[in-house]
Parts: sequence; structure tokens; C-alpha cells
Amino acid sequence: MNNKQNWIKEFNQPLAIAGPCSAESEKQMMEIAERIDKNYVQIFRAGIWKPRTKPNCFEGVGAIGLNWLKKVKDEFGFKIATEVATANHVKLALEYDVDYLWIGARSTVNPFTVQEIAEALRDTKKVVLVKNPVNPDLELWMGAIERLQAQNIQNLGAIHRGFSTYKKTKYRNNPQWQIALDFMDKMPEIPMICDPSHICGNREGIFDVSQQAYNFEYDGLMIETHNNPDEAWSDAKQQVTPERLKEILQKIELRKSDDEDALYHMNLARLRNEIDENDQSLLDNIAQRMLISNKIGELKKEHNVAVFQPERWKQIRENSVKQGEKLGLSEEFIDKLIRAIHQESIQHQNLIMNKENSIQSE
Repeated sequence: MNNKQNWIKEFNQPLAIAGPCSAESEKQMMEIAERIDKNYVQIFRAGIWKPRTKPNCFEGVGAIGLNWLKKVKDEFGFKIATEVATANHVKLALEYDVDYLWIGARSTVNPFTVQEIAEALRDTKKVVLVKNPVNPDLELWMGAIERLQAQNIQNLGAIHRGFSTYKKTKYRNNPQWQIALDFMDKMPEIPMICDPSHICGNREGIFDVSQQAYNFEYDGLMIETHNNPDEAWSDAKQQVTPERLKEILQKIELRKSDDEDALYHMNLARLRNEIDENDQSLLDNIAQRMLISNKIGELKKEHNVAVFQPERWKQIRENSVKQGEKLGLSEEFIDKLIRAIHQESIQHQNLIMNKENSIQSE
């Protein structure tokens, strides 16, 4: 965390942001704030304006909720946070001295919206957090940060809330950890917060996702917390009680960046060497596979047979998934791997098919 922005360094422990998905009433907000353990949570969050997928759903209580947030801040000493999606939201949030403002996934996906918010926040000293866009687009996520930086906004952070997918999985929003890790690699100074509530879409998986985030050295968590989750007006399934929140935060194991133990480094170097050797062998095997694909391409060209054979692809995928399961590899991983290899093979064969035509056109 040494190279991270200064605002995150003020916390002597990992950052925890908690509170309801939506502000529903003053009584609800005050009860949640009272029950949240201040030894574990530093920032109280609540959605005031709620962008919903369909009309006629609860879209937040609006500006009146800022009064309740401010009361939480005054009476319980929490810093407070809410989502902003328009310049008017920004204006109102600043009037009520909201400490942390975040840009939601649906807003991040639209550069015009991000630009409007950035200009409304110009020169602010408040902390502005940016959720990843709905779709898995690293450049769009980084671009939102860059738009804020261009408006002289210095205190920035990112929130990883997972990515939408048409395919049904155990996650509401697939985490696709590699995208967040790539963000951290390209923008190491920007603190990374995990939002396990939106990744999971259910309260049962929140601990596991939170622990995985800390395994990757994230800087904090944002967990939706409600006094009566089952009766919540929005996202009821993914909210936890303040008491369950404390259990989760207590149970999480933090990871170190490194260890000075000489035996650890010796064993790590040995295992990494084994990985390097396996990677080289893997690449050699893939290269050999492509040489065979080239021969198949030549044979198909000679007999004027189409490159893509759907039944053969189906057989390859099914066999690979079965073999992968026997070896302890997930279907999701095998599917991505075999698709990438198959796509490369198809490209090789296409080049062979088009080679003669290309020569004739020259």
C-alpha cells in the first residue's frame, strides 16, 4: 500500500464501507448505524438515487435521504458515502458534506456521464470512487479515472463490483479478477475496493469473495448492510445484518506483501522455476498443435472443405471439459482455454485457405 494515494493511508486497518443498498427511512438508517461496529467500519454508505433496470421500481428516496446520511455522520461519527449519477446529484451531495462519492457501473460505461460528473466535481478534495463498468472493459474503467484526474481531482479510488454476463453463473456479476488485477497493475497508485455484495448477488458468498479480494491485496471492502435484509426495498438477497458483517470482517485473514523468511524465498523460487518450465512445455505443445492444424488446413484446402466444422468443435470442447474435470480444472477455465486455442487454429487454417487467392490478387 506504500505507493497508494494518501487518503487510503489514513486508515490503520483495511477500509470497510457498509450500510444499506438504499436509504429507506431515517429510523432505518439510524438503527443500522447504531448496530454497525465502529471498530471495524469507518464509512457509512447508502444509496439515495437508485438507477434501476426497469421503470416503476423503487429508485431511491431522493434528496431527503441526504438529511438522514448527515444525521448518521453527526450522531455516530462515521464518514458518509453515496452514489452520484448527475451534476445535480453532485451539487446536493456536496451541500450535505458527503465525504465519499462513487460513480456507479451504469454511469462508468458512459463517458458523457462521467465527464459531466467530473466537471461538477472539479478541484474537489472529496474522495471519488469509480465502479467498474457493467461490461468487461478495462480501458473504459481507466478512462473514467483519467477524466476525473483531468479535472484536478486527486483523491481517487476504484471499486470492483464484477461484470454482467448473459451466461448464468454462481455470481450475479462475474468477478473476472484478472481485469481488476490488470487495473491495479496499470494504476498502482489507485486504491482498489471490492464490492462482494454486487459480485455475489447473495449474502452466502460474501465472505469467500471478500477473502479472495484480500488474497489479492485489495485495500478494502464495500458490503451492503441492512437492519432487516429480507425486507429491504432493493437487493434484499445480497445484504447482511450488522452482526453478520462483523463476523465476516473478524474472520477475514489479511495477507502480507512479502515475507523475509529465507526458507520461504528459497521454496518460492523453486516452485516458480517449476512453473516456468511447465509454461515453456505448454507453449511448445501449443506450437506443435498449430503445426498439425496447418497440415489439416492444407488437407481441407486440397479437398475444398470448410475450415469450421461445428460437430468437430463440439466434440473437442466436450472432451476437453470432461478431461479437465478429472484433472481438477473448472469448466469455465477449460472453456476459455480451449476456445482460445481453437480460435488460433481457425485463424491458421484461414490463412492457408486464403494464401493462393492473396497471391493471385497481387
